[in-house]
Amino acid sequence: MLLEIKQEDFIRLTKFILDEYGINLTQKKNLIEGRLGKTILDKGFSNFSEYVDHLLITKSPDELETLINKVTTNHTYFMRESSHFEFFQDVILPEVERSCKSRSPGIWCAASSTGEEPYTMAIILNEYFSNKPTKWDTRMLASDISKKVLATAMKGTYSDESLKEIPDAWKKKYFTRAGEYYTVIKQIRDNVIFREFNLMDPIKFKVKFDVIFCRNVMIYFDQQTKDALVKRFYDVMNPGGYLLIGHSETLNKATSPFTYLMPATYRKI
Repeated sequence: MLLEIKQEDFIRLTKFILDEYGINLTQKKNLIEGRLGKTILDKGFSNFSEYVDHLLITKSPDELETLINKVTTNHTYFMRESSHFEFFQDVILPEVERSCKSRSPGIWCAASSTGEEPYTMAIILNEYFSNKPTKWDTRMLASDISKKVLATAMKGTYSDESLKEIPDAWKKKYFTRAGEYYTVIKQIRDNVIFREFNLMDPIKFKVKFDVIFCRNVMIYFDQQTKDALVKRFYDVMNPGGYLLIGHSETLNKATSPFTYLMPATYRKI
């Protein structure tokens, strides 16, 4: 039997999620009931009201982690939305090579999920820069709000299904196989620096960024939250830096400081 949430508890819970994480679930009552109902009963609560009371009073990190993992989707795979990676390889990296005098570009995957996206980027970085006559520092930052998905990402082990779009040559070069599972080689794992980070927080990393991937996350945000995040991205990017978002997402033309290049691709001019 589906556990139902009263309207007042729904309002309390969705306001809390919006305030803390920028995630707008005010039109997702069925999703909340479907994804949280069994979890709430398994934890010993008899209804949503008890659970919401507990959550708002204790703000237990473990409970918050479970909540975010339940109400968001972490479906991803290597080379997802491959046109972005082709643009990254063919257009962005040659521009970075020309403009980055330090040979240490700032590259950030701002919603890394279980790691497939940043590892794809790290492989492309290695392919592009490894044979250059001068040495480049190709380490990159990857962040997510969830400790659980970050732990999976740092292990770097994936099913064959997750690698379905990866070229066979890359499978052999960048993964070790054990049965039906593939693990990213240490050289590539070491080049991705994973950090827990809430995109609602001020961005205080030490580097300025030349490239930010933030794909399929802002679909959860209301317009005000999205606009504020885009402005924070803009402020921590070098001139000429690129922002890539999900193909189902757009920026507000009236408020975005970025210049539109093509669908889901923007630049700080």
